[in-house]
Amino acid sequence: MRFAAPNAILGGLIIGVLGVCALFGALWTPFDPLKINFAARLQPPGPVYWLGTDEFGRDVLSRLMTAAATSVWISLLTVTAAVSAGTVIGMLTGYLRGWTDRILMAFNDALLAFPGILLALGLLAVMGANKYGIILALGLAYTPSVARVVRGTVLSLREKEYVDASRVMGNSEAYTMARHILPNCIAPLTVLATSMFGWVLLAESALSFLGLGVPPPAPTWGNMLASSRSFITQAVWLGIFPGLCISLTLLGINLLGDALRDKLDPRMRGV
Repeated sequence: MRFAAPNAILGGLIIGVLGVCALFGALWTPFDPLKINFAARLQPPGPVYWLGTDEFGRDVLSRLMTAAATSVWISLLTVTAAVSAGTVIGMLTGYLRGWTDRILMAFNDALLAFPGILLALGLLAVMGANKYGIILALGLAYTPSVARVVRGTVLSLREKEYVDASRVMGNSEAYTMARHILPNCIAPLTVLATSMFGWVLLAESALSFLGLGVPPPAPTWGNMLASSRSFITQAVWLGIFPGLCISLTLLGINLLGDALRDKLDPRMRGV
């Protein structure tokens, strides 16, 4: 089967490992990720601390696992919020057209004109750095992209014969959208949501690196990278392991997204 291509297997394996680490990070870690132990300060990777310790003697592996749980949770909630809001906007604008389309798309295009990370930076500067502020800011930043994709799909679907047949049968507009149009938007939304998960994770790491993410001492991959800058020459592992986690996760998401696109996009079949 084409879905069992190497990129799908490798991407699924990487994302599976991320999910397991995030689950364990939320429930159990080898050491307390917040406990300070100056006696074990800047210990290199070894049999006790597998990935070493940081400048406060905290276990790097435990902090990476906890950070994975935080990043996955924030990314999932953000993608869910953006896809839900964007789908509603895209369905209404694409199906109803008229003034509804013009007003909502004008507002949508105004948001789309701002790069997502800059819009999130501005919102977080006003709301303050916290977990739910990140979800709200990034969800608002990525909603316009979802709305555009859904609207384009709905514009083509609303002219299909089965949609006309549903209207002729006397079905309401809401029923027609939910029964006949929304299911046909699932394929492009699945591919977009997979890619968006990677965008959100990278944006969350960037915000944490800049000091606008989850406040310390709670670990995230971004703030672990930021704090490693002062010790990069004497404790290089502090920067290598968080950076490696981000890079591998994005690689896995991209590979899985490509595999889903090949499977769900009819234009890619047989290519």
